[in-house]
Amino acid sequence: MKAVKNSTSNGIAKTEMFLTENFLLQSKAAKNLYHNYAASLPIIDYHNHLPPNEIAENKKFCTLTEIWLKGDHYKWRAMRTLGINEKLITGNASDEVKFKTWAACVPQTVRNPLFHWTYMELKDPFGINSYLNADTASEIYTRCNELLAGDDFSAKALLKHFNIEMVCTTDDPCDDLSSHKKIAADNYQVKVLPGFRPDKVFNITNRETFIVYLKKLEKVSGIEIKNFDSLLQALQQRVNYFHDAGCRIADHGLLVMPSSCELNIKLENEFELFLQKKDAEVFSKPDNFIGAVLNQLGKMYHKKGWVQQFHLGPLRNNNSRLFAKLGPDSGFDSIGDKPQAQHLSTFLNELDKTNELTKTIIYNINPADNEVFAAITGNFNGGTIKGKVQYGSGWWFLDQMDGMEKQINALSSIGIISTFIGMLTDSRSFLSFPRHEYFRRILCNLFGGEMEKGLLPNDEKWIGKIIQDICYYNAKEYFNFK
Repeated sequence: MKAVKNSTSNGIAKTEMFLTENFLLQSKAAKNLYHNYAASLPIIDYHNHLPPNEIAENKKFCTLTEIWLKGDHYKWRAMRTLGINEKLITGNASDEVKFKTWAACVPQTVRNPLFHWTYMELKDPFGINSYLNADTASEIYTRCNELLAGDDFSAKALLKHFNIEMVCTTDDPCDDLSSHKKIAADNYQVKVLPGFRPDKVFNITNRETFIVYLKKLEKVSGIEIKNFDSLLQALQQRVNYFHDAGCRIADHGLLVMPSSCELNIKLENEFELFLQKKDAEVFSKPDNFIGAVLNQLGKMYHKKGWVQQFHLGPLRNNNSRLFAKLGPDSGFDSIGDKPQAQHLSTFLNELDKTNELTKTIIYNINPADNEVFAAITGNFNGGTIKGKVQYGSGWWFLDQMDGMEKQINALSSIGIISTFIGMLTDSRSFLSFPRHEYFRRILCNLFGGEMEKGLLPNDEKWIGKIIQDICYYNAKEYFNFK
């Protein structure tokens, strides 16, 4: 890769790169759609895993490794694939050594989304227009660390830099939301709202962990959990608490939706005995328990006017040896192939029967399910809310060019793309917001290409309005955050 270098204001030699202002935009119409309609819109990032305490504290990051590599299991997986020792990934090597190790890997990541993300995130916000490799690592590391020391690169400043209007974090029902309250009290211009993620209450197959969690839930809710009814009361208390703190979104991560949502006397009696340890330590039908809880939660969300999200399909913690050493979210998850359609449809239908189905977003991780998920959404749009049930954007392993294009095409073919609420980061990093730019460029390229082929009207204002809706206005209307 031959570099053409020019001097730049940041002191790092500029390289003639593939990442130009028209990156991914392969037609004149695509360029016009992106630059005239999409590029400058604010961002509503309605699902991410940013630590709210770091926003509340307006954290400054000491090194590029800290803000960019720590917790990034995408990069960790790539490094392991390239034969890098774990010490240099998640181990006790210094931040500088870890960064230089990653830098040496980057040239080998071509055609993986990490390659594009790396250069988009170096360019914005750091202004680095040079290839990252073993030769440039030291210079880039030093320059980025210098920038990170300034006030313009604190957590709050970065959110403002990326033109973020709202972010929704992912929070356990037992969280006190003190960080969110502090952010709200500070009158920070970016709206930072909590997201209700009750996954731990579904972990009934591990009795010891489950009981410990229920004790925690008892403490924060002030309700003794002695049966199914009191469990629901405790969860309702937390839903109320989150709602008062501005929460309007719930999220759930499951391999597959439960097969049954029925709440019956037999299940209630078994659960009460299970809590008292008067019966077997293994719950006989955990799937039924999860379904019953989810169904009741769905009704709570509906009463509050919340949006519920379901991220379905990942096969988690596949490497038991390294999971035992490093824990969850360390890069050992993959795409599951469980059938999804029947259980998901049954769950949504049970809530719809009583007109208690709230706004819902469903995400698949297996690309084989694209058309399945797109078709299911159309079953439950009842003509009351535009795009009430949404087929969510390409997620996790599908959060890349091919995955996004296929999701957009499946939704366009089977649903109505003009109602789509667009992109989210689903990230733990303050540097991941260029993913919205990535999505917007891909979206504009698809529409622009079809305009020039004569498959869509060659009317920039018409199509441009649809682009703006997908990138921003649909989400603003859908969530209606106050």
